[in-house]
Amino acid sequence: MNRRTFLTSLAAVPAAAQQASDERTRIVLDVARVNMLFAVTDKKGRFVTNLTKDDFEIKEEKKEQQILEFVAESDLPLRLGILVDSSNSVRDRFKFQQEAAVEFVNSVVRPEDKAVVVSYDSGAELVADLTGNTEVLAKAIRSLRPGGGTALYEAIYFACRDKLMQDQPRHKFRRAMVVLGDGDDNASRYTRDQALEMAQKADVVVYTISTNNSKIEQEGDKVLRYFASETGGMPFFPFQARELAQSFENISNELRHQYNVLYRPEPLKADGLFHRVDVRVKTRKDLTVRARKGYYAPRA
Repeated sequence: MNRRTFLTSLAAVPAAAQQASDERTRIVLDVARVNMLFAVTDKKGRFVTNLTKDDFEIKEEKKEQQILEFVAESDLPLRLGILVDSSNSVRDRFKFQQEAAVEFVNSVVRPEDKAVVVSYDSGAELVADLTGNTEVLAKAIRSLRPGGGTALYEAIYFACRDKLMQDQPRHKFRRAMVVLGDGDDNASRYTRDQALEMAQKADVVVYTISTNNSKIEQEGDKVLRYFASETGGMPFFPFQARELAQSFENISNELRHQYNVLYRPEPLKADGLFHRVDVRVKTRKDLTVRARKGYYAPRA
């Protein structure tokens, strides 16, 4: 399946297929409860996994919410998106990207997990569909060749909408994305905020790995930091592939050491808008919660 048939030509998608895609989006959004998966760390960055329901406070638009369900999740199956920048802008660092992506696959994906590989240059291309076969994923990554423009936002948008939303119910899976690239975009038909909105609707946490090795922060690095911060992920800025080992270990540990909280919004507003949510540990000020910043409510 090439990029034209997968991700980059909405106009060419038959109406029935587009309706089915829209239905997948509605399945995720038409829920009168909010699911928040998050990690808690101490000042040294170590995961804290022994907290209870009474330790947490959740506020939506500054109004405290009642927690209906609370579980310390440690082993949720993962649904992962691996996005690899294959544009001309990263040609001199492309081998580094491939090594990083293969390392991620080998260190994180287990048999019960599934990952999808998407490359992006002038458009977004499905290189490997959702699978738990690490050999298939690694082979797909190694087959990539750089060239063309950069459509980062488009790749994030479609990977979230068309792939990472598939498995339901959403609270039974941990959805995440690792973006390897320089954060630049000069070819997308979607904006940065449209891509972020789709990631938030799909409950996808975005982790970013910059290929900028200049040791000077570029505009693209700020974009990568933005996606990670807004979705509850983390940005990484390694200079060499061998420095990635700790980054991948951190991602893997975080994805499997989550707290899962569900609550029914009060008041419940079916307005289709983004609602800000704040999760904090009310019993210990020395702990940090890493969670997405909110959710999109269903539209009546």
